[in-house]
Amino acid sequence: MRKTYILIIIGFITVLVLIPIKLLFLNQTDSPKKTSAISTPSPALIAPKNVDYKARFAIFTNGTKRVFTAPMYHNLSEDVYIEASDPSVVHVKKEGKTWMNFFLTLPFKLDKNCLTTGTNETFCATPNSTLKFYLNGIKKEDLLLTPIKDGDVAVISYGSENETQIKSQLESIEKPQ
Repeated sequence: MRKTYILIIIGFITVLVLIPIKLLFLNQTDSPKKTSAISTPSPALIAPKNVDYKARFAIFTNGTKRVFTAPMYHNLSEDVYIEASDPSVVHVKKEGKTWMNFFLTLPFKLDKNCLTTGTNETFCATPNSTLKFYLNGIKKEDLLLTPIKDGDVAVISYGSENETQIKSQLESIEKPQ
């Protein structure tokens, strides 16, 4: 009987010791982790390299080439922009800028399914008409996520064009100088 009594007391003491220890560890996982003062900087904190790239782009809707001569499209960013002198040339000043980075500077909306122009015309994919993306003459569904490189030519075409019409659109765009 005395052994049972001793085992109960030992069990009770063990529980009393383990509960505070467990609570201590649970509270520590909720607290923020400390980092070393000499840790390596995150890649996001490294400034992008300055570049001087030129690329060209065109947007066609139902076979008509869109123009970007209105001042509302020009010089809207220091990093990637178009100018009034030739609004089809994209000037890239920071390495790593994507086509989406460029299009986000312009006063219209563009994603993989819809284009809403600066004049609020909307062109969304339907069973008969689609939004197609090309980079350097090759169809590229993820064009918007692609970094702009020197000499690139991007074409976005909305409509029900056949291969011959698309080829004609692609060939109508000059490479940037």
